[in-house]
Amino acid sequence: MADRRKKSNRKVVKMRKPLNLNIGMLIFVAILFYVLICIVMYFRTSHIVRYEVKEGSLATDNTYRGVVLRDEEIVTLDTSGYVNYYARENSRVANGDLVYAVDETGRLNEYIEELSLGENTLTDRELTEFRSEIVNFMHEYDSLTYTNVYDFKYYLESTVLKIANNSMLQSINNMTSSDEVANIVNLCYASRTGIVSYWTDGYEALQAEDVTSDIFDTDTYEKKQLTGNELMAAGDAVYKLSTNENWSVVIPIDQERGAELLEEDYIKVRFLKNQYESWGKVSLLYNGDGNTYLQLSFTNSMITFVSDRFLDIELILNEQTGLKIPNSAIVQKEFFLVPEEFVLTEENDGQNGIYRECYLEDGTVSVEFVQMDFYSYDSDEKKYYLDNSFVSAGDILHRQDSQDTFVVSERATLTGVYNVNKGYADFKQINILYSNDEYSIVKANTDYGLRVYDYIALNADTVSDDQLIND
Repeated sequence: MADRRKKSNRKVVKMRKPLNLNIGMLIFVAILFYVLICIVMYFRTSHIVRYEVKEGSLATDNTYRGVVLRDEEIVTLDTSGYVNYYARENSRVANGDLVYAVDETGRLNEYIEELSLGENTLTDRELTEFRSEIVNFMHEYDSLTYTNVYDFKYYLESTVLKIANNSMLQSINNMTSSDEVANIVNLCYASRTGIVSYWTDGYEALQAEDVTSDIFDTDTYEKKQLTGNELMAAGDAVYKLSTNENWSVVIPIDQERGAELLEEDYIKVRFLKNQYESWGKVSLLYNGDGNTYLQLSFTNSMITFVSDRFLDIELILNEQTGLKIPNSAIVQKEFFLVPEEFVLTEENDGQNGIYRECYLEDGTVSVEFVQMDFYSYDSDEKKYYLDNSFVSAGDILHRQDSQDTFVVSERATLTGVYNVNKGYADFKQINILYSNDEYSIVKANTDYGLRVYDYIALNADTVSDDQLIND
């Protein structure tokens, strides 16, 4: 019993196994640690994205709304009475042609009805004109400018009235009792040649230099149609005569854009109303309201748009084509300017560079040849653009086979991009032809410039000079 009690009091101690390092586990931990470091470095480093340069063009919005200016003469009524028009609207009348008649008593219609003239019928020509106007209206209809519907309505009504009045006039001319007719109606004739219109809007005397932004406010614009068979008072506007084939369209425009267009002298214009195209002479206006306006003057087709005060036009410009690059790739870089006589250019062996003064270890002055690439050449000043990584302000350059020297000091800036074809960032000058908010069109195949299918850094802010580009 004593032995059993002795055995039960013994403590059992568990032996600790020795640490057994697995080489495979160590490698796995090392790789995991390396991957984590790479991930952190990736997200903390700016990445260089390549962009392939291709040919292209930029589509620009060249559509504008302009106000139409022409020589317009308002003819007023001499005596009160009921006015009946006989000249077709938007038609040309000569001096002495009948335009309208005034019925001072109001008895003309009653007199005509007694004659039992019968129904008026339209000729084939008149029917063709009606069809043409209806088709044009259908193509030009815009729900945003619903007032055009009323213009079309007034045009049809006035045309019908003029056809009826012409028939009435023919019947009056056939009357034998001329004295009785003379007491009823007063015939009025055109005093000069021009295009007849039966509407007014208060802009008849508007001049190009008086155009302001308020003119284009359609909410305040009011066009008054003059319809026939209505009672008018003496002094009222009875019709309008456009007397000159020269006319113009004035559009609001950005000052910088206007200066560019002014260099064109003449611009081809497409009128969106009927897709008609014409050439307009360009003039730039700086009016009193502080805005800039472009005046396009024409010498023909005034009659086509004589019924319009405002026109939507498109400027047909020579579309700029070239190398299309994103604006984010464009950078400004500063260079030193060196006269061409201090620059060595050898096209055969590629030995382009300069002779720069230097000091040897013993302190003596010497001249060393520094090979480099040039980034641009100013043909007017006859100077090369040298990178500041090769020369510094105050460097003394020597002319080959001469004792002449030049001290580097003058600086200038070039616009360019970073070419990454060779695996490092190499600055290339660009000549921008046109730009918008996102892209620029640059001239192709220029000296020291880009070529199609070159690769450039998409974002110039992520690149520095001669930086190695890792794939």
